[in-house]
Amino acid sequence: MGQIDYNKLGLKVGIEIHRQLETNKLFCKCHSILQDKEPDINIERSLRAVISEKGERDIVAEYEMAKRRYAVYEAYSDSTCLVELDESPPENINKHALHIVLEVALLLKCNIVDSVQVMRKQVLDFSNTSGFQRTALVAYDGLVKDVRIQTICLEEDAARKIKEVKDYVVYRLDRLGIPLIEISTYPDINSPQKAKEIAEYLGMILKSTGKVKSGIGTIRQDLNVSIKGGARVEIKGVQELNLIPKIISLEAERQLNLVNQGLKVSPEVRNANLDGTTSFLRPMPGASRMYPETDIPPIKITKNMLAMIKLPELIMEKVINLRKKYSINQDIARQLVKENKLELFNKLLRFNVDPSLIANTLILTVKDIKSRHNLNVNKLKDSDFEFIFKNLSERKISKNAIENILIDIIKGEKIELSKYKELSDEELEKEIKKIIEQNKNANIGALMGIIMAKYRGRVEGKKVMDILKKLLQ
Repeated sequence: MGQIDYNKLGLKVGIEIHRQLETNKLFCKCHSILQDKEPDINIERSLRAVISEKGERDIVAEYEMAKRRYAVYEAYSDSTCLVELDESPPENINKHALHIVLEVALLLKCNIVDSVQVMRKQVLDFSNTSGFQRTALVAYDGLVKDVRIQTICLEEDAARKIKEVKDYVVYRLDRLGIPLIEISTYPDINSPQKAKEIAEYLGMILKSTGKVKSGIGTIRQDLNVSIKGGARVEIKGVQELNLIPKIISLEAERQLNLVNQGLKVSPEVRNANLDGTTSFLRPMPGASRMYPETDIPPIKITKNMLAMIKLPELIMEKVINLRKKYSINQDIARQLVKENKLELFNKLLRFNVDPSLIANTLILTVKDIKSRHNLNVNKLKDSDFEFIFKNLSERKISKNAIENILIDIIKGEKIELSKYKELSDEELEKEIKKIIEQNKNANIGALMGIIMAKYRGRVEGKKVMDILKKLLQ
């Protein structure tokens, strides 16, 4: 489509971030774990639209019922209770999960509600056994960079879809009820790239708490996209951060094509595909699909409750502080934090070794061993790095030997420190003279290879080359 002026196009994007919290389930005491073993519970349910108290039928309910499909729910008797099966009322809300959401709300400078009221939000795709999702508004009107936060909610995750065929869909209940934080922005974002930046920043905020789950399926982004003359379209289930710009640009293009053809852009819900395209999912739900949960009393948010919350140092701040304090490369500093190696890094500093060498070893050297030598670096323990840097600080090994020692540790070799002891300049020059005498017809490249092979991990290549040049002149 070529270069697009998104301001002229009137692009508006809002983001909804959903991330699982590292706690038990939200309305029962079941553990938040997913299982792959064969389920021992199977239940079938179908959907029937009924007239509401206002004498109306919900268009989404009628749309789903018209498909004449049913759901099969799989569960495990050792980790599923009657709450997930919708055979028992929910228990009181998980206070630990609520405190995590309050922590994030404070980090984003939101207004906190006086009282948390759990609501029922109608969900008619069979992903919840009750036909609704329990959700609670916790905070509102915050800020992430220059984009306004509309709401922060605490809600339960849906069941996970296992299989879908023509007549029915199979869901597993192990994911149903896992606590989710939902952060929704206003449609203040006006470019695809900025949407990615905001999503990435919010992800950094969440990870900074150390209380959210990581891995595939634990975080999902929904995008609300519209252009001038178009309509708000909600795109569900964006998994990959890098796909956000492509999905938004393709949706803007889709709406623009319809507008240019004089066609109406329908407000609807679309599903995010793996290639960045989207596909129709269902009509946009009406506004009257949320109502109070009568089984759970409201929770008052007190000043004492908020005062007990200790805000963490942001990952971004940790990276900046590492760079300033230890002059570490920014990418290396970011990886130290991202890969949870900051605690080990701080522990190794006590050996009075160059901080950059420690950081580079933990990130670059380990990465090189994995990629170039195809070795299992997960075998390395914190104590292995402590062993290396302790001996390095006592001058029992050369810094050039670090990679070789780590490789030997992974391979289960016996570590003999004597063969990794650094040669002094005098010793090195003496040894190089011997090798030159023994290989009189060899050129400088060949001599370099012989020396480096013999003293692997004990000498620096630059120092060897400098001595060779001096002796061969």
